[in-house]
Amino acid sequence: MRILLTNDDGVHAPGLKVLEKIARAISDDIWIVAPSEEQSGAGHSLTLTRPLRIRKHGEKHFSVTGTPTDAVMMAVSHLMKDCKPDLVLSGVNRGANLGEHVTYSGTVSAAMEGAISGIRSIALSQVYVKEGLGDNVPFACAESWGERVIRAIMAAPQGTQMLTNVNFPAIDPSEVRGIRIGRQGFHDMGLTNVVEAMDPRGYRYYWFGMDMSTAEQPGTDLEAINANCISVTPLHYDLTHDAAMAGLAELF
Repeated sequence: MRILLTNDDGVHAPGLKVLEKIARAISDDIWIVAPSEEQSGAGHSLTLTRPLRIRKHGEKHFSVTGTPTDAVMMAVSHLMKDCKPDLVLSGVNRGANLGEHVTYSGTVSAAMEGAISGIRSIALSQVYVKEGLGDNVPFACAESWGERVIRAIMAAPQGTQMLTNVNFPAIDPSEVRGIRIGRQGFHDMGLTNVVEAMDPRGYRYYWFGMDMSTAEQPGTDLEAINANCISVTPLHYDLTHDAAMAGLAELF
């Protein structure tokens, strides 16, 4: 099995090294094509206004000067065009990708691009409990459970136009209370934490922080993580709201 690894934290991110360790327990044919720098929050953006550059870091190991979507497109359409991957793994992200935050996520979007290309794709994220950890986010839960979760997903029937979003709770691997399948939830509020400060030259700047609050929503990814379970959510990139179709058709 040929596996493509990517992420949104950049080619040198600790989580990508964790993902490589997980992937090599599944296959010995591993390719890495990831953004050259961190692209958190890039969503499913595509670079169209400047050229992209590829740097080779080793055998089957590349970085792309662009977004996670750019990296997957460059891998599938160029670097691996004659040997396309059987599986795309994106992550392991430093931080959760739960609820509506999946729409901002470069990690999830990289997996979405893989799915658009007709490749089974899985996004993996490690939840952490507080800000300010930098590269010191503990990945032990993802590292311990990642292979088992990926193998189980691979054994499941693959729906069309879908990817799978996995989140590992911020606990010791021995404390995981199981794996829950749940739908995408919604946080109480979205991007609400705006940090205002002053730069050394006296100009104000602003920094967005992700709201970490959650509500108890039965059957969702948020509930699964709150219950110290690994959350697994099938997502699809067809954003059509089917329930509204008939009503709009009558109006127009």
